Amino acid sequence: MQASQSPRPSHAIYWQDDDMPQACKDLVSSLPSEEDWIATSLCLYQGFWFPTWLFKGVLACQNHFQAQPSDILLVTKLKSGTTWLKAILFALLNRAKYSDSDSQRRHPLLTQNPHDLVPFLELKLYLEQENPNLTAFESPRLFATHLPYSSLPGSVRDSRCKLVYLCRNPKDMFISLWHFVNKLRPEGKGQTPLPKCLDKFCQGLSPYGPYWDHVLGFHKASLEMPEQVFFLMYEEMKEDPRVHVSRLADFLGCPFSDEELRDGTVDGILRMCSFDNLSSLEVNKSGKLWTGQENKWFFRRGEVGDWVNYLSAELADRIDQVMDEKLHDSGLKFQYK
Repeated sequence: MQASQSPRPSHAIYWQDDDMPQACKDLVSSLPSEEDWIATSLCLYQGFWFPTWLFKGVLACQNHFQAQPSDILLVTKLKSGTTWLKAILFALLNRAKYSDSDSQRRHPLLTQNPHDLVPFLELKLYLEQENPNLTAFESPRLFATHLPYSSLPGSVRDSRCKLVYLCRNPKDMFISLWHFVNKLRPEGKGQTPLPKCLDKFCQGLSPYGPYWDHVLGFHKASLEMPEQVFFLMYEEMKEDPRVHVSRLADFLGCPFSDEELRDGTVDGILRMCSFDNLSSLEVNKSGKLWTGQENKWFFRRGEVGDWVNYLSAELADRIDQVMDEKLHDSGLKFQYK
């Protein structure tokens, strides 16, 4: 069940700091800061760069979120396939409610954006209220976050709730993020030069970055606690979604029955959540999120390897060199270079 929403007059990215408690302002002012990709600021906290405007949501989430053992958290770095996997997880967990043709016509994904159905903790719930009432959410509660593993609320690790981590080839993620932040720039400002953004990305300066530390934190956790942390690559999901949706169902404790495997339940979920279907829905063509961001911004292309249309061989090689250095000896390798 979705908690109530309070509309905002403009993009959250431009909220003023006077919306921030004084104690939070004092902490932010003591932290190292850098300009991000669209001339707002990032602050370095617990080894990661957080957008200053949402810092109060980060702190409130860390201080107040009480995870339950049945909770499911989808964790991603920005622009790694979050919208797609939010839809899949929501459809997967709620499939019994919408199993017949009549209920399928009333499926929430047909009229609501995945980001409204699976809210972010620090970017929505705890940004709006310091300690929101989450009792309206039915068990298992499904939330999302961009927080790195080391910055998750202590209750998440203590409760042993399930974490699903989705990562993406850094070059495709970088290009998707570059497109997205340019939509957030004020009209008339033009695009942020791609090489400038790439310089910052390779220095680790991106929201919730460094990218490599974000990925490595969850990769390590998945090796140490495979029953709690499910590590998934976007490219593998795109290549064989049926296999990975079944693996997700097993991990979450709601495996598909033999009957569901025979009657096309898995394929039905994938059709419902496909890029073509979601992007064609009226809510995702004309609607807006509570932040004021347009729903259609979250459905650009969703393709693997789109970076080749934007990055020169030299720029692509810069990202590859950084990633090879940072992931050295981790056992983690990205495909589709």
